[in-house]
Amino acid sequence: QVQLVESGGGSVPVGGSLKLSCVASGATHRIYYMAWFRQESGKKREGVALISNSNTPTYPESFKGRFFISKDFAKNTVYLQMNRLNAEDTAMYYCAAKTYWGVSFDETEFDVWGRGTQVTVSS
Repeated sequence: QVQLVESGGGSVPVGGSLKLSCVASGATHRIYYMAWFRQESGKKREGVALISNSNTPTYPESFKGRFFISKDFAKNTVYLQMNRLNAEDTAMYYCAAKTYWGVSFDETEFDVWGRGTQVTVSS
């Protein structure tokens, strides 16, 4: 079993930055990819960034250049650095893990999910 715990959410002004963390524990050797998703109220969950166990990041086109994912293998922790935040970035941010091959932002392919951390961007 793999467990994921997110932290680092909070309130930030428009234009600000925030760094989220996700600590993985348990059978972490089973993880092939870790990713960040977000879900705005009333909307579908969307992928934000993904990183492979070989430390290769992947981003959907709409998040390139502003969001950056990284991983500290020694700490089993994945980070999401978010810059130039705007009100549309307000959402619950979730960490997820996938335990088999295949780069994808299809949420149904991720086996393990954290509980999420709320990010609120206000003007």
